[in-house]
Amino acid sequence: MADKSWFDEQCTRCKRLAAHLRQVRREHPAYYCRPVPPFGDVQASLLIVGLAPGKHGANASGRPFTGDHAGILLYETLFRYGFSNQPTSCSRNDGLRLRNCRITNAVKCLPPENRPLLDEIVNCNTYLMSELTVMRSGSVVLALGTIAHNAVLRAFKLKQSQFRFSHGRHHQLPNGLNLLDSYHCSRYNTQTRRLTPTMFDHVFATARVLLNNDG
Repeated sequence: MADKSWFDEQCTRCKRLAAHLRQVRREHPAYYCRPVPPFGDVQASLLIVGLAPGKHGANASGRPFTGDHAGILLYETLFRYGFSNQPTSCSRNDGLRLRNCRITNAVKCLPPENRPLLDEIVNCNTYLMSELTVMRSGSVVLALGTIAHNAVLRAFKLKQSQFRFSHGRHHQLPNGLNLLDSYHCSRYNTQTRRLTPTMFDHVFATARVLLNNDG
């Protein structure tokens, strides 16, 4: 798209991240190694916000949560709740389509050790803000982890102290959006059972109820 307010594949605002992508591209020439675009309908009523692309996942495939462990539980659950046409996400050309759902990240570029710095989160927040401001009242934003949760609040200039992250919590934001919290579906969280499929399922059940009640 020509509109760079919500995404710019040539963005180099964060010099550390741009340099890291160049390094990873030298190591893995076949990898995507650019800012990873959001996936799904801009007008979707469910927006899922992750942390950042994984080195051998979205950074390699060019699609959020695609090609690594973190996407397994997410896409299985999306399919089960009717938000996609298939339960797996392998590549950008696998035929997967989202239904009334969009997936993005708080930081669009791969950070070293999967840990973005605060100024990098702030630099990327304008893109997330553009995605959030087109959502109509009653829509649901699902934040996967504390960084994503806080990035959503930052986009709306809301205080973290008033909307604290907690797995499974539902926050009614002043603009009419619903913010849901979940632990991130990372390999570490799922293998240590910090996040179980049942716990994740309950979050999506809440999201579906909120969207159904909104009509």
